[in-house]
Amino acid sequence: MNAHAFSAEERAAVYRAIAERRDMRHFCGGAVAPELLARLLEAAHQAPSVGLMQPWRFIRITRPALRTAIQALVEEERLRTAEALGERADEFMQLKVEGIGDCAELLVVALMDGREAHVFGRRTLPEMDLASMACAIQNLWLAARAEGLGMGWVSLFEPQALAELLAMPPGSKPLAVLCLGPVTEFYPLPMLVQQGWAEPRSLSELLFEDQWGKHAQ
Repeated sequence: MNAHAFSAEERAAVYRAIAERRDMRHFCGGAVAPELLARLLEAAHQAPSVGLMQPWRFIRITRPALRTAIQALVEEERLRTAEALGERADEFMQLKVEGIGDCAELLVVALMDGREAHVFGRRTLPEMDLASMACAIQNLWLAARAEGLGMGWVSLFEPQALAELLAMPPGSKPLAVLCLGPVTEFYPLPMLVQQGWAEPRSLSELLFEDQWGKHAQ
């Protein structure tokens, strides 16, 4: 056994959180205690980031009118997405795509302005700022699941419209509306699988050896 490894029980808990994390759309109101929210956000903030740039910015939405306005932006994009999907439009419109009105906490996560000043690790891969932000969100997601809270990532919105609504500076960019809070139950499978929208692919299909498309023998 590696001397740096967690105990068997601790390892099992980590893998369980990963396996049971779900992109939640159904919430049951309630509240998230301030100390718990602080703990979750600290977990997010401990994420790795390229060049230690920490590009994430979290905006907690507390005003009901602002929450309603964000929900309206999501609804606008939902309709545009349905139109773009063509023959699957009606099927898409049957899906629940957000829980903004029901979740206990609503957070917007954005990339900071002035990112061009950070070159370390981004000279050839500038999108590593987005990768870093995604790591922070995943930390939050897994910590929330471990705490028994659901979380859903909503990406159906026009970024500039949301940025203007939140008085964000030029160069910043919102990339996630996060619904967070108590749920009645967690989906046993990803919701899009349950609803017949998509089927997950196996790892063996996506794992190559030495070159693209070459599977291990």
